[in-house]
Amino acid sequence: MATLLQKLSGKAVSPERVRLELSGPILTQTFQVLIRGCEPLGGVERYIDVLKLKAGMFHDALAGGKVETLELDTLMGLCTFMATVRRRIGAYLDPAGFARIKSALVELLDNARDTTTTDQRWQAFCASFPQDKKHRWVRDLAGEVLHNTDPERYPLMARWVWDAKANTGVVREIWHGDNVDHMTIPVPDQYETYMVLREELSQFLTANGVFRDCLQYVDLLSAQIYADYISAQGGSYLKADFTSETDPMEHTRRILGLDGVKPGSTRTRLKAIDGEAFVLDDVKLLD
Repeated sequence: MATLLQKLSGKAVSPERVRLELSGPILTQTFQVLIRGCEPLGGVERYIDVLKLKAGMFHDALAGGKVETLELDTLMGLCTFMATVRRRIGAYLDPAGFARIKSALVELLDNARDTTTTDQRWQAFCASFPQDKKHRWVRDLAGEVLHNTDPERYPLMARWVWDAKANTGVVREIWHGDNVDHMTIPVPDQYETYMVLREELSQFLTANGVFRDCLQYVDLLSAQIYADYISAQGGSYLKADFTSETDPMEHTRRILGLDGVKPGSTRTRLKAIDGEAFVLDDVKLLD
């Protein structure tokens, strides 16, 4: 808050930075669970490599103006790796729906190197679609596209990371407080919030011996935090996407979209409007 002296002096006042009150013990416990859980499928490094592969696919398809020549099949291929998008985007997987999405994506990625306009572009993208519960996936699509197209510039900004309106997400699960379940966390949905969260999680990881691939480690840790929440709820929350638990990392993989391709098959979990599964070639993921 600006002081009276600052106001009277006429000096420019910088807005107060978003502050996050995070719980160290919860982060430590979750990190330990994450490392152990990754071991059966080759260790955490394998998950890191797959996240890099995912980002590479988005970058190759959308970055550097390539979004202007995006094709429907390519979009569907990307959607398989966005768990909260793939089950709900089916109504737009036709020429008319695709044209609407493509136009919005072009605007979203226009001058994407300028992060000062992130919130405006993000809001404009969402405003291009109906503002109802059936279209909540639109916000996740924008967040996933920005993050995976340019992971260094854009942190992961999905609803499961933080949704101020619903007061849910990773931020809530690691918030430090005595009565978190019965409080509204005063943190807005904006680019700065997700950047501050990534900075603080990166600092935690560095303090715990992680000095490489911090961006991917932050995504994994965030997904594990929310996966623990889903497990605690018995898998009932978002049950359309998270239906069962056969290993400690299943929910984590699903949240990050790493289960998009069914093991041993080219069939994916993306459903077209006619209910048929989309087929994706030449992609190897965790199985």
